[in-house]
Amino acid sequence: MTVHKPDLQKMGDLHQRIVELRKQMTELMKAAPLEVPDYTFETIEGNVTLSGLFAGKPDLLMVHNMGTGCTGCTLWADGFNGIYPHLANRAAFCVSSPDKPETQQKFATSRGWRFPMVSHQGSSFAEDMGYRGEDGSWHPGLSSFRMDNGKITRIATTPMGPFDDYCAIWHMFNLLQDGPDGWEPQYKYDEAG
Repeated sequence: MTVHKPDLQKMGDLHQRIVELRKQMTELMKAAPLEVPDYTFETIEGNVTLSGLFAGKPDLLMVHNMGTGCTGCTLWADGFNGIYPHLANRAAFCVSSPDKPETQQKFATSRGWRFPMVSHQGSSFAEDMGYRGEDGSWHPGLSSFRMDNGKITRIATTPMGPFDDYCAIWHMFNLLQDGPDGWEPQYKYDEAG
């Protein structure tokens, strides 16, 4: 039996190149800070402002989620749920979607989500942030905000989708013989897989 030994040196070199490219990408994402108004969102408890979402912290990570109709956004949110305590220790974290607060709460409860959610329904927030298409469709992404002396600035933003840096499952599937092999996320899987 022949044992395949990966070229660890080459893998390490490629990994370092990826790290450097990610640094360059991060700098591009931060290249155009944008001062934003203090948007108002709906929650199950009532309205909340963007500044209120900072929860006393200077930084906020906001996920632009397409809502309950998107299995991909659900997959990402499931992952964020697992790391939420770590995220919330460093910065405020919130998921925004076009769904009504009641719909968000019911869906979040069914999935065991712990993070705060807000509805941007009826506001121009998603469109202003670049996450609504000209055809009215929603797009997924992630934005970071900083609040300093009451002024809110979007520091960075990035679209989200398969093989991005924000959902580990795609990278793990790449290690399989046939990669993802056409796999698509679902809301629920049967016991057999």
